[in-house]
Amino acid sequence: MRLDRIAVIGAGLMGHAIAIALARAGAAVALTDPVASVREGVAARIRASLAAAGVEGAEADAAAGRIRIAADLPAAVAGADLVVEAAPEKLALKQAIFAEVEAHAPRRAILASNTSVIRITDIMGGLRHRERALGTHWWNPPHLVPLVEVIGTEWTDAACLEAVTALLVAAGKQPVRVEKDVAGFIGNRLQHALWREAVSLVERGICSAEAVDTVVKASFGRRLAVLGPLENADLVGTDLTLDIHQIVLADLESRPDPSPYLERLVADGRLGMKTGVGFRTWSPAEAEEVRARVARHLRQLEAILDDGDGGR
Repeated sequence: MRLDRIAVIGAGLMGHAIAIALARAGAAVALTDPVASVREGVAARIRASLAAAGVEGAEADAAAGRIRIAADLPAAVAGADLVVEAAPEKLALKQAIFAEVEAHAPRRAILASNTSVIRITDIMGGLRHRERALGTHWWNPPHLVPLVEVIGTEWTDAACLEAVTALLVAAGKQPVRVEKDVAGFIGNRLQHALWREAVSLVERGICSAEAVDTVVKASFGRRLAVLGPLENADLVGTDLTLDIHQIVLADLESRPDPSPYLERLVADGRLGMKTGVGFRTWSPAEAEEVRARVARHLRQLEAILDDGDGGR
């Protein structure tokens, strides 16, 4: 099952970078967005993201040249082997997009949602041909972060999962299969368990937001790229892990609803770097430096890990 022609629906933060990753792997990519201004500006954004990833010259020209900006969804999905949706995290919107995709894409096309947390079963349940539908959760920024979670449903054909997994491997990604379709999949369940406790520490006056970030970055966060949490548990011993859990788990944040502190931030318009204030205060220059630092770190980390693996 060859996946040479790919359509990406949504040309924003995630969609344009997914298009870059697939185009760099040699695929012909049709990229579209319902907002005209986004379509008009995405070529420049693609060039900027390639440069941020250290891709320049002929290589950048080749990747950008494989991405076609389509006027609308029907034009993008015509002839596609794979359609990747990268729309905002709104269930009804994603369901509507896939209903339109199913009406216009070839019957053979695999349909994939890039949702971060919504169950694929909920998104794809109304389709006529649910056996070709699955999830591919890319991580931000998709052209720099290797992981892609691949999620099937009870209806998904195994051949579709295998074909998408093979495509991701060929694109230099590290696909991981999610064996049960649950909200948040693997990565976001882990990440937001940490975030819930981080918010709670600030809300309860235990420490400042700056302290939370410093502790993570200057301690266990330094190990996470090379030592996963269960590897770490085995390293220190499951007996010690059990001893710690018997003391600390009862005091960790466990409420099922979002933090009232977080809800107040949003209600007050303190939305983070895009408004200049969230848990912390950010000038435009500080926010840009954080973005640049993340991109620089990811490039350097990839080079280090490639050297350690003897190259790809």
